[in-house]
Amino acid sequence: MVLNADSAISSTWAALGLVWLGGLAFTKRTVRSQPVGARLFHLVLVLLGFALLGSRWFDGGWLSQQIVPVTGAVKSLGVAGTMAGCAFAIWARLTLGSNWSGRATVKANHELITTGPYAVARHPIYTGILLGALGTSLATGEWRCVLGMLLLALAFLVKMSQEERLMIQTFPVDYPAYRKRVKALVPGVF
Repeated sequence: MVLNADSAISSTWAALGLVWLGGLAFTKRTVRSQPVGARLFHLVLVLLGFALLGSRWFDGGWLSQQIVPVTGAVKSLGVAGTMAGCAFAIWARLTLGSNWSGRATVKANHELITTGPYAVARHPIYTGILLGALGTSLATGEWRCVLGMLLLALAFLVKMSQEERLMIQTFPVDYPAYRKRVKALVPGVF
């Protein structure tokens, strides 16, 4: 059975969600975390971003209008981007292991992970999710997806600033050296 593009994209995002839910039970105890206000702001942006990216609530009106015509090749490229991005985010999530949290935190016995996808980007989960969002935007070609992707990028920039601050406090020698070696999201660029 061959999945159509929309089913492939939905299944890919669902797989990412299942990995996140399954991993919740295996995280270390939190020692320090970001302020509640920053967490709520981040959550609202992420939820709205994913709602725009993946729901049909925004059918009708300018949000569902096509930006450019979506050809078969563009749709295939979008599906591949979604799958590659989500796979990269899952790899990063599994590599982070019990140090992971849905909010910016420092865990008990926190380790600085710099291998695997963390040797490519300091925030590879966000890199993967944004690549997946770009892929979904290409495959769909609608304004709602582009807006959703931009909201996710903003949410991740907010959360990254909190995470960077916590990591510098926790690893005052190692983290600045790691920052010099590895870019935040896009290898060699940013």
